Amino acid sequence: MSQGITLTPSRQLKKRYRAEKRFKAYCIGALVLAMAFLVLFFSDMIRQGYSAFVQTEIKAEVTYNEDTVKFTNESVPEEIAPLVSRAFFRSIPRQVDADPSLMGTTQTRWLTATAHVDQFRKGYSDRLDPDLKSTLERLESEGRVAYGFNSGLFFSGDSKIPSNAGLWSAFVGSFYVMLVVLIVSFPIGVATAIYLEEFAPDNRFTQAIEININNLAAVPSILFGLLGLAIFINFFGVPRSSALAGGLTLSLMTLPVIIISTRAALKAVPQNIRQGAQAVGASRWQAIRDHVLPLSLPGILTGTIIGIAQAMGETAPLLLIGMIAYIPDAPTSMTEAATVLPAQIYTWSGMPEGAYVSLTAAGILVLLSLLITLNASAVILRNRFERRW
Repeated sequence: MSQGITLTPSRQLKKRYRAEKRFKAYCIGALVLAMAFLVLFFSDMIRQGYSAFVQTEIKAEVTYNEDTVKFTNESVPEEIAPLVSRAFFRSIPRQVDADPSLMGTTQTRWLTATAHVDQFRKGYSDRLDPDLKSTLERLESEGRVAYGFNSGLFFSGDSKIPSNAGLWSAFVGSFYVMLVVLIVSFPIGVATAIYLEEFAPDNRFTQAIEININNLAAVPSILFGLLGLAIFINFFGVPRSSALAGGLTLSLMTLPVIIISTRAALKAVPQNIRQGAQAVGASRWQAIRDHVLPLSLPGILTGTIIGIAQAMGETAPLLLIGMIAYIPDAPTSMTEAATVLPAQIYTWSGMPEGAYVSLTAAGILVLLSLLITLNASAVILRNRFERRW
């Protein structure tokens, strides 16, 4: 009859187990702390920015005639005029030019209130003239004051009047800049990656190129701004503050990301694919063009989308080439002065009026939504089309 043998862990083994548990606890704690900071950040942005998506509106009778076109403040009742945004009064001549039938009529419309009235109603400020406050309370009791969706946030350009400031010009500028980045960096980056991965000999020269490409991916973005200022603006004469200058500058920053991700995608395709294509008579380039590239395309597109998303969130390089200018109207070409969403947010953050605080937070939410959408599309694209070998 055999006796059972009981093995007891040694003291050193117990110590290693305790160290492993502590390390796991530290990792979980770091993850929880990161999630807490993320939740705190989003909560604060939503708390400050959600109010910018709605705007106080006042219902009033608007009179259109020759006098009110010249003296626009007289187009609404005298007691209501101080409550209405200056942007509306400035728009009256344009309204009449667009629709001449308005002349000689009186229209009932919901008018955008001033930033002071809007901030007062949202509880951000208590500084409002007593007479205006009593007028506002009377209008509220009559049901002539309400919140409406702030469409101007998305369809108006920048303005010195907070109630009229919007992101439209920044949207258009960002689109032009990202279009230039895509046109320039995608073909050059993919072609460079194909050469380095498939054709370049393994020598000191190509090794130096690879090392420098990897190093460029970690260079501070503001240095690319200096490079863009020196090369594209000062040397080649690209118009300053234009989407073309911004796109070319951000292309320099995006190229390393696309090259590295494309090389990784090409490397993931098994050698058997290349050898099989060449075994049936295909040239090396035909094997890459017809077999390797289609199979690596999901990884290439994923890296490209991530690179463009990174470029969309950059501000520092664009500050040096003048894309922080006041742009009230959307650019109509890539050579006109333009701004982008991060630069617009940066400009609003330095404004003294309190209304720009919520506009800044709202702009951050819009930018984050776009970046999250781009990154999510990259993940979905990879998961849907990626092949496991």
